[in-house]
Amino acid sequence: QVQLVESGGGSVQAGGSLRLSCVASEYTYSIKCMGWFRQAPGKEREGVATIYTSGGSTYYADSVKGRFAISQDNAADTVYLQMNSLKPEDTAMYYCAAAIWCTVGTGRVYEYADWGQGTQVTVSS
Repeated sequence: QVQLVESGGGSVQAGGSLRLSCVASEYTYSIKCMGWFRQAPGKEREGVATIYTSGGSTYYADSVKGRFAISQDNAADTVYLQMNSLKPEDTAMYYCAAAIWCTVGTGRVYEYADWGQGTQVTVSS
């Protein structure tokens, strides 16, 4: 099982920026996609951004396109989520996840089997 540890969450005002990091360990050679997902209270978990670790193809939810950017450092088994122009509706628990099989260019929650513990992002107006 892949182990994932997120960091970088916090509280910011609308318009601010945050950078999330996720370090993977154990069986990292098996990872095909990594992604960031979020879940707000009372809402379903949704895909925010994913990346195909071999080719670099990415997916972004419509709500974050142009504001968020996912990137990876394969040598460090780390994936990042740069979040700019944050809005109050971005407030959620953000989770890093890894998949050994995935549909490239999508953010399907059910394809990801390994999850981090989550990091809270709170955006105030």
